[in-house]
Amino acid sequence: MNIELRKLTLEDYADLKESMLQAYDSMGGSIWPKSSIAKLLNIFPEGQLCIAVDDKVVACSLSIIVEYDEYGDRHTYKLITGDYSFTTHDANGDTLYGIEIFVHPDFRGLRLGRRLYEARKELCESLNLKSIIAGGRIPGYHTFAETLTPRQYIDKVKAKEIYDPTLTFQISNDFHVRKVLKNYLPGDKESKEYATLIEWNNIYYQGVDASARSAMTIRLGLVQWEMRLFPDMDVFYEQVEFFVDALSGYKSDFIMFPELFNTPLLQPYNHLPEIEAMRKLAEKTQEIVDRMHEYALSYNVNIITGSMPLLDDGKLYNATYLCHRTGKIDEYRKIHITPNEQKYYGMIGGDKVQVFDTDCGKIGILICYDVEFPELSRIYADQGMQILFVPFLTDTQNGYTRVRHCAQARAIENECYVAIAGCVGNLPKVNNMDIQFAQSAVFTPSDFAFPTNAVKAEATPNTEMVLVVDVDLHLLDELHHYGTVKVLKDRRTDLYQTKLLK
Repeated sequence: MNIELRKLTLEDYADLKESMLQAYDSMGGSIWPKSSIAKLLNIFPEGQLCIAVDDKVVACSLSIIVEYDEYGDRHTYKLITGDYSFTTHDANGDTLYGIEIFVHPDFRGLRLGRRLYEARKELCESLNLKSIIAGGRIPGYHTFAETLTPRQYIDKVKAKEIYDPTLTFQISNDFHVRKVLKNYLPGDKESKEYATLIEWNNIYYQGVDASARSAMTIRLGLVQWEMRLFPDMDVFYEQVEFFVDALSGYKSDFIMFPELFNTPLLQPYNHLPEIEAMRKLAEKTQEIVDRMHEYALSYNVNIITGSMPLLDDGKLYNATYLCHRTGKIDEYRKIHITPNEQKYYGMIGGDKVQVFDTDCGKIGILICYDVEFPELSRIYADQGMQILFVPFLTDTQNGYTRVRHCAQARAIENECYVAIAGCVGNLPKVNNMDIQFAQSAVFTPSDFAFPTNAVKAEATPNTEMVLVVDVDLHLLDELHHYGTVKVLKDRRTDLYQTKLLK
C-alpha cells in the first residue's frame, strides 16, 4: 500500500466523486460538481489537498482564505462560500477557512483525516494566517436531541462521555469550539442543522517565520525497550503498539526501536543451539515488519523497526527496516558484525550503504557496532544525511560507552543529529541475552546554537521509557555555512578521501 498526500488536480475528479458519494451517503450523496472543484483549483490551488492510496484519491480537504471579520461568528455555510461560488476567497485575508474534509469509509482506519488536518495546519503556518476556522457537523447529536441541548451535547463530547465521529476527532486534533451555529448547513438531519464553529490558532502568526519552523523542526521518538518474556505474539504486538500509539500521540515524525529488541521471542527455542534458535526467530521477521508497516500507516509516523535477524538465501543478517508513513519500506543490513554475533549466530554483514529520503529530510541508519566505524557516517554525510539513527544492544557499560561516545563523535564530525536507542533490563531463559545496559539519547554538533555538552536529551539509564526530542534542521544549515569550525568544508580532499568501493 502506498499513501501519498499531495495537491488535488482536476484529473482526480472521478476518484474524488466516488469517494464523496461514499462519504456522504447518509446525507443523500450530495457532492461538489466538477465545475466547483475547477474553480477552487483556479483561485487557490495550494489549499486543495488530497490523499491517494495506491494512486486512487480516497480523502480530500478543500479550503479558502477569508478576511474573517467581514463575516463574523454568525455566518452560514452558504454565506462564507459566496453561495457556493467561492467569490469570498481573499488571497490577502487572515484566516484559512475549511469548507470540506472527508475520507472514503473504506479507508478510515488509516487515520487519513489526521494527515489532512496536519497538512492544513502546515499550510496555515506557511502562509502566516491567524487561524483555521470551519463549521463542523455533529452527526451524533440526533441520538441525544430529545434529552440534551447542543451545548450540553458538546460539553459531554469534550468530557469524553459521548463519542461524536466528527467533533471528537476535531478536538483530538487541537481544535476548540468557538460557538454553536444554528441553520449552518440546511438538510443536515443528523446534526439537527446545528454545527460547531471550530478554530485552531496559529501560535506562530506574526513575528515567527512559520514556514521555516514547519519544514525544519523534526520530532524524534525513541523507545528504551525493557527486555521481558512474552507468552505469545499478541502480547508482544500489544507492547509494540503501545509505544507507537504513545509516541504518535506526541506527534513524533520518527519512532525508533532498539537492536534485536524482539529476542525475548527466542525463549521457546532456548533448548536449541544459539545459531539454530536465531534462525527460528528469523522466521518471524517478515510478520513483524508487516505489522510495523501497518502501524506506520495507521499512526502516520515513520518507524525504524529496530533490528531483527533476517535469513536470506541461507545466510543470516542483522537487519532493520524503515517503514515510511507513506507506505514505502526500506531495508538496512548491519555492515559490521561483532565477534559475538559471528561466534554464536553465524551472522554476516550486509554490503549496501546509502541514505534514505523521507518526508522529513535525509536520514542514515547504522546498527550498534557500525557507529564505531567513522567511515560509514562520513559517506552518509557526503550523501546529505541530516539525522543518523542508531538502534543498539549492549550488555555492559563498557559496550554502551563505546556506542555512546562514537555516536557523539559522529554528530560533531558530520554536522548532524545522532539518535541512539537501546534495550534495558534482564532476560532470563534466553541464552546469550542475559543482561542489557542502555541510556538512549540524541546528540548534536558542538557549537553555540546547540547544548554546551552536545547532548540534546537523554533517557534515565536502565529504565524503560520513551524519549521525545525536537531537532531543528535549520541549525545544521547555519552550522555548515557559519559555524565556529566547518568540519565538512575544511576537509583536505586533495590529500585524503573516504569513498565506497562497491
